[in-house]
Amino acid sequence: MLIRVRPRSGLAAVSALSRTPACARLLHYLGPSLLLALASACTITPPPRPLLVIPPQAINSVALDDYRAAVAKHIVERNPSYVLHGKPQAMLRSLVVISFTVNRDGQIVKSSVYRTNGDYDTEATALVTLRHSAPLPPPPTHLLNSIGQIELFEDWLFNDDGKFQLRTLASPQAQSFN
Repeated sequence: MLIRVRPRSGLAAVSALSRTPACARLLHYLGPSLLLALASACTITPPPRPLLVIPPQAINSVALDDYRAAVAKHIVERNPSYVLHGKPQAMLRSLVVISFTVNRDGQIVKSSVYRTNGDYDTEATALVTLRHSAPLPPPPTHLLNSIGQIELFEDWLFNDDGKFQLRTLASPQAQSFN
């Protein structure tokens, strides 16, 4: 017996096959998998992200150091009750490194804990004191990246009493435990 089949394409082929009971059951069970297989064969190319250009002055320069010092002074001035005066103790309670991004107006665009020892109270204090300091001094325009922002890191050095110094402005640490 010779059977001639005229090939159908696309949905017409699926529709014709689904009329036969055996094929209907097969499509019922394989339908989601078949659709998934067809969909996985497609590739989706996301739109290109804009190239983020960081000026060389923002990597290592006197201007960057001066701006970091101005930001640290601003944070200390806005949070006097949290600031440790004198030398930090020999064995610190915590060292919290905060990463934060500042736009051209001095607004903090984002901030997060970059490194910590897991002391959640000091992490929260570091983030709160940073946010309480906003807006920060506007950064010099030659330090801004191509989207008008600068990313900075600062270290909060905490004593046992919960008071801190910023590494940029910190006094030398005590050498003994007394």
